[in-house]
Amino acid sequence: MDKYIEQISPSQIKKFSSRFSSFGSDYVFSHITHTDGIDEIKSHIMRLGGMTMILCTDGEVNVDVNLESFQLIKNTIMVVGPDSVINVHNISSDNLNAYVFIISPDFIRDINFELNLVATMSMTSNNPPLLTLSDNEVSLIKRYLDLIHYNTVDNPDARFIRSISRSLIAAAVYQLMQFVSTRTEKMENTTMSRRANYVKEFLHLVNQYHRQERGVAFYASKLFISAKYLSLIIKESTGRSAAEWIDDYVILEAKNLLRFSGKNVQQIAYELNFTNQSSFGKYFKHLTGMSPTKFQRS
Repeated sequence: MDKYIEQISPSQIKKFSSRFSSFGSDYVFSHITHTDGIDEIKSHIMRLGGMTMILCTDGEVNVDVNLESFQLIKNTIMVVGPDSVINVHNISSDNLNAYVFIISPDFIRDINFELNLVATMSMTSNNPPLLTLSDNEVSLIKRYLDLIHYNTVDNPDARFIRSISRSLIAAAVYQLMQFVSTRTEKMENTTMSRRANYVKEFLHLVNQYHRQERGVAFYASKLFISAKYLSLIIKESTGRSAAEWIDDYVILEAKNLLRFSGKNVQQIAYELNFTNQSSFGKYFKHLTGMSPTKFQRS
């Protein structure tokens, strides 16, 4: 855990929860209906260690996720991947009603989900990790979360709590995937389905290797296709080139390190596998319009 970003603890969440439960280090459930004590997390940069689901059923929450701003309002749900940098900077105090559910990466792996499964369900840059739900969809997701909560607090036999919750969480995630699926154009043939898989695998690989690799050819080799074909299907499927996706991941990582790590530009350049500080500076300025030093000081 980086010293410059604190991880929110279950005890902090419990302070402003009307209902709260957790099972070891596997997951934390919170139903928030008041804001007493919630000021502790406002305007405070945090890194959430697990995959985090926030369902807002009333009120309003403004949050930055990895330096990108989002607004949760009634009937919206947000899902962000592990180790996301979060900054909550506005919370409605009168009618807030929200569910927060945090799942550890180890528990996700135990369910056989990849860590970035939900993050890559949407394959276009126009779709943030935020989804607006119908009343019926909200009711369904709430029932899943309530079942997880009551299984945790009411089940007398701890031997079965973990297995039951694992199945419930898997069902809830599949349900969210179904919601996303109904909002996207259905794939009509095998070729399109294969392309969709390539896009999802590419985004997973970029998330895994962007600190070390910035060339399209590296990712194409991992997928056993040509760089030219990978560039074509990524552009056609997402509206952005493969190189742009890679650059976005690298720049986001660079901005987080420059702003929050306390490391100097040279250290960050080496951490992101640039040959020297000068090449990192040229790359960063070309894509952002300012030097790393200027961004760090802003």
